[in-house]
Amino acid sequence: MKRRTYGRDAGLSRRMLLSTTLLGLLYVVFAVVLFQVLNVGIVFMLVIVGALAFFQYFTSDKLALAAAGAKIVERDQAPQLHDMVERLCAMADLPKPRIALIDTDVPNAFATGRSPKHAAVAVTRGLWQRLEPQEVEGVLGHELSHIGNRDVLVMTVASFFAMLAGLLTRFGLYSGMFGGGRSRDNNSVPIWLIVLLVSVVTYFLSQLLILAISRYREFAADRGSALITGAPEHLMSALQKISSDMFRIPQRDLREVEGMNAFFIIPTSVKSATSQLFMTHPPLEKRLAALSEIAREMGRPVS
Repeated sequence: MKRRTYGRDAGLSRRMLLSTTLLGLLYVVFAVVLFQVLNVGIVFMLVIVGALAFFQYFTSDKLALAAAGAKIVERDQAPQLHDMVERLCAMADLPKPRIALIDTDVPNAFATGRSPKHAAVAVTRGLWQRLEPQEVEGVLGHELSHIGNRDVLVMTVASFFAMLAGLLTRFGLYSGMFGGGRSRDNNSVPIWLIVLLVSVVTYFLSQLLILAISRYREFAADRGSALITGAPEHLMSALQKISSDMFRIPQRDLREVEGMNAFFIIPTSVKSATSQLFMTHPPLEKRLAALSEIAREMGRPVS
């Protein structure tokens, strides 16, 4: 199977492209407005942006693993898990990622890394113990699809520019409030207020677009898992088990890993969201419906 086939869906690809384009245009407008309003040295800003980009690009995997409390395990520590990942990587034509375990009863998994050659897949103890082997394969197929599609890099870049918008906002506010933040005409609107309004709008719209991209990429990874394993019903079963088991996990344990929700295959929060616009993942019902349709296309039985 060629990597370019992972999660390939024309309609989904168009929606992701549209969301990404809108996000890029939003940041361009934001930057233009700030550079017009503020007297910011371009060289100074490029140095800051370059340093942040360099740091985030090369440390995103390490930071994600550390935040989740994931420990890299060798073959002798988890031979069955290593065998499973190796088999799926061979089927998916992907290099084998590093494998990590998270010591928590919360059933979940995530992938991280800037490229397929610098990737890691983390699995919780709860996932390994609660799911059947074929269901674990479905989850791993989903995570390997994220790696093959370079989803971690895409979301890191998207989030990076949101972080940059926040940095420029603080810079603009401090420059405005403590550096004579009014235009030459004392009757005009203060510079810091212009920066604040533009930044708030940019932040709000960028978050909506980033969340939309995140949801689309989850659909694509689900499809990729179905193509890699050839059995979408296994991932369907895994998603249902993970979701239902969340209600049995103590809230204290859920809160410990809640910060990794954007990475996990299913968010740890069991509370329903007020709006799909603010969800990092698609609703479970929609994911199951999409997988069910894929199963029918593949001629697989769906209960």
